[in-house]
Amino acid sequence: MKVSDFDFYLPEELIAQHPLEKRDTSRLMVLNKETGEIEHKRFYDIIDYLDKGDTLVLNNTRVLPARLIGEKEHTGGKIEFLLLKRLEGDKWECLAKPGKSAREGRRFTFGDGKLKAEVVEVLENGNRIVQFFYEGIFEEVLDSLGEMPLPPYIHERLEDKERYQTVYSKEEGSAAAPTAGLHFTEELLQKIKDKGINIAYVTLHVGLGTFRPVKVEDIESHDMHSEFYVLDEENAQIINDTKKRGNRVISVGTTSTRTIETIADDNGLVKAQTGWTNIFIYPGYKFKTIDNLITNFHLPESTLIMLVSALAGKEHVLNAYNEAVKEKYRFFSFGDAMFIK
Repeated sequence: MKVSDFDFYLPEELIAQHPLEKRDTSRLMVLNKETGEIEHKRFYDIIDYLDKGDTLVLNNTRVLPARLIGEKEHTGGKIEFLLLKRLEGDKWECLAKPGKSAREGRRFTFGDGKLKAEVVEVLENGNRIVQFFYEGIFEEVLDSLGEMPLPPYIHERLEDKERYQTVYSKEEGSAAAPTAGLHFTEELLQKIKDKGINIAYVTLHVGLGTFRPVKVEDIESHDMHSEFYVLDEENAQIINDTKKRGNRVISVGTTSTRTIETIADDNGLVKAQTGWTNIFIYPGYKFKTIDNLITNFHLPESTLIMLVSALAGKEHVLNAYNEAVKEKYRFFSFGDAMFIK
């Protein structure tokens, strides 16, 4: 199977640059995975497609405001660090821009000295190991100084950091938001619960690898990035009870999907566990637990559109995407949603 099989024409003006004023007023395309039939709705209509006894699986990861803009000590030269992964204590693996400024031993300052940093090692892949110095609690310092690490295709500044978080975000650690969940409001979630639909939470910390393009023509040769996940006993039980009753497990986003499908056994049951997943789901994959999916509209030739195609069929998905372009749906992180029923 070729990467080019998942290409489609996407005008740049359809890439959403900012969130809508009200989360659940985004558009919702409903795609029947069996027939390919398409309906056009609003996201708040999602409740009409959920039945009592179904379970929504939400990823409760929270995005770190991991983009730090500062200056080199003494010279004042500009530097930008993007925090990728906490290693130990206050050492982080980071991307640095411009890289030539971030040599080993160089020191930098952020927020008038509220946070300081020293590059302690330059890795083979060009990333830096950076030691941070501060007073107080690191997360609070980062929250006051850091900016959201928005995807590279979003060029406008985000005024309200919380709009790149889901309303149920809890566990800090992501470099990107699980964007399918951005459409939910607390009111809509309450209506869903009141209808007798269960909510199960997983945590998968989304890495920047989610934006990495597939650079090999044969998709089976693609090396998938790894991401850290957690599923606890209580939420595993909710999912298993749903499967045993014969109700549907509906994943909110590709991150929730990848987590559950990593953990699931051949009977579609899951157990509480923590680990790293590099599962790559593309057409031909047989889903074990997930029945339906709420997702956004993804990049051409991305691993995400391949996952969606595995669930709904490549022809149905590409037809739906062409329809979305024709109807001027908004694409990517701040864009509109699709429900695969």
